[in-house]
Amino acid sequence: MSGPYDDMIDMPHHVSSVHPQMRMEERAAQFSPFAALTGYGAVIKETARQTVPRLELSENSQEEIKRQLDHLEEHIHEQPEVSITYFLADQKKEGGAYVTAAGTIKRLDDVEGILKLEDGTCIKIEDIIKIQSPMLEVGE
Repeated sequence: MSGPYDDMIDMPHHVSSVHPQMRMEERAAQFSPFAALTGYGAVIKETARQTVPRLELSENSQEEIKRQLDHLEEHIHEQPEVSITYFLADQKKEGGAYVTAAGTIKRLDDVEGILKLEDGTCIKIEDIIKIQSPMLEVGE
């Protein structure tokens, strides 16, 4: 078999006497993917991230939550265990997510409208959509 490069195929690899040889990591970096649109991937991820709209509770549901909170506040010295589902607004776009936090109630502040759990979680009372607690089942 003969080809146009037969005269070069068996030549030794050239080593420069002027430039030091590159480390393998540096050589590999030359062939790594190039991100021409820096940050574009993050924008795509953010756009694809789903949020849900905030639900408006009926007056009956709001009254039920208020009644449950009043009962828990009366028995706060018993350190009631609760599981609270609430709306957490998204910081970057419209909507948010419904999250459930579980723990012991530390404080209920009607003036600021905040329920605080022992672990430091603060929940706006207006964002609560569901409260579950063994104490509520006994108290009803």
